[in-house]
Amino acid sequence: MKNNINPAKYNAWYQTDKGKWIANIEFNLLLNLFHPETMHSLLDVGCGTGQFSQRFNKIGLQVTGVDHDLDMLDYARSIDQKINYIQASAEKLPFKDETFDYCSAVTSLCFIQEPQQALQEMWRVSKKGIVLGLLNRFSLLYLVKRNSQGYNGARWDTHASIYQWCDEIKLNTDISIRTAIWCPLDFHTCKLLENVIPDKFNYGGFIAVFLKKSQ
Repeated sequence: MKNNINPAKYNAWYQTDKGKWIANIEFNLLLNLFHPETMHSLLDVGCGTGQFSQRFNKIGLQVTGVDHDLDMLDYARSIDQKINYIQASAEKLPFKDETFDYCSAVTSLCFIQEPQQALQEMWRVSKKGIVLGLLNRFSLLYLVKRNSQGYNGARWDTHASIYQWCDEIKLNTDISIRTAIWCPLDFHTCKLLENVIPDKFNYGGFIAVFLKKSQ
């Protein structure tokens, strides 16, 4: 997943007050886009230490996590053995067509050189659609954090990128997009702005996307 980052160190950030708060904001924004039902199945692509896999599992989804980084997967398994974690490449998922109701990729697509190929694979193995979390180039977060540790090697995308990918791989989809995490500065300012800026405003650092399959 993330450029040889130590799994325990990476996961520790999610245990801080700010880390928990940001992850909750991001997760709820994703849920508000695709409204999964209990017992739906979900493949979490680029799951890393399983932070979002675990969140999806806790709301009643049947979750499988995949990542190419075995250290990340071992760490994820040590936290939650109820989730099936598999080592695999996002560009070549080892599943049959429409194996899962949904696929997710939360900030993992940002580290994949050819996102179109990964999207095509996720589209293939899902029945209902794909939910994505991306990094927004048109945001304060990009201006402040783009060269900082943890973001090294990440691609920062735009709304236009998403439409371009779907067009290039010919996805027949309805596209829903929202953003969150407006201010990357002090925690108090972050929380204040998050409560007053609407998620339809395009300049939050986190882009949530739902690509819905036509039924």
